[in-house]
Amino acid sequence: MIRFSANLSMLFTEHAFLDRFEAAARAGFTAVEYLGPYEAPKAEVAARLKGAGLKQALFNVPSGDWAKGERGIACHPDRVAEFRDGVARAVDYAHALACPTINVLAGIRPATVSVAEAHRTFVDNLRFAARALGAVGLNLLIEPINTFDIPGFFLNRSAQALELIDEVGAENLKMQYDIYHMQRMEGELAATMERHLARIGHIQIAGNPGRNEPDIGEINYPFLLQRLDALGYTGWIGAEYKPKGRTEDGLGWLKAWTKA
Repeated sequence: MIRFSANLSMLFTEHAFLDRFEAAARAGFTAVEYLGPYEAPKAEVAARLKGAGLKQALFNVPSGDWAKGERGIACHPDRVAEFRDGVARAVDYAHALACPTINVLAGIRPATVSVAEAHRTFVDNLRFAARALGAVGLNLLIEPINTFDIPGFFLNRSAQALELIDEVGAENLKMQYDIYHMQRMEGELAATMERHLARIGHIQIAGNPGRNEPDIGEINYPFLLQRLDALGYTGWIGAEYKPKGRTEDGLGWLKAWTKA
């Protein structure tokens, strides 16, 4: 059964962050995700989550200064201590929100850092995070992101993610497969997901071009979602897109799927 999670960093932004939980539940979502809950007290986030009757699908380890253009620090050799502190903070919030899964963004490789050094740093940080999360029963994800939207993003292809997972060698580490990002980078969406479904811990959707509603553009989501359902995918499908207008006005795709 396909289950949808609303990404509250991008959807329902007509409302203040803590009010987006109830808006997502009213719209028909059964879970939520977002970049991070860290600007709000964990008890308040937990109360909003419970009050709306939602599950927490996942969120990210703290990813640096988003407002300044940082998109993760896991491949930054000079930010290792900060990354590891962020892992501890993420675990603390995960317990409060009953969240089973945490995502790590590799980040943009600094110009002064070689590919080899960034790779070593990322692998070491992932091993640390996988151990820390595994010790308390949590899952870890890494996400390839397209380099058109985020130039220089270190992890940008599914094959690279899978190779990293093999190198790290942790049972609780999987790939977050964002269909929008991977359509832009490599295509072969259905074949890739079918081949590697056991190694995919979360899927996200958005239309391409534009990263708008998933019923807009060139990606055949009815086909892909039906295929995932037939294959027995049991994880969440995260709606991580930029609404063209008010979020509530562009949810025809969700209503159509839940009525099917």
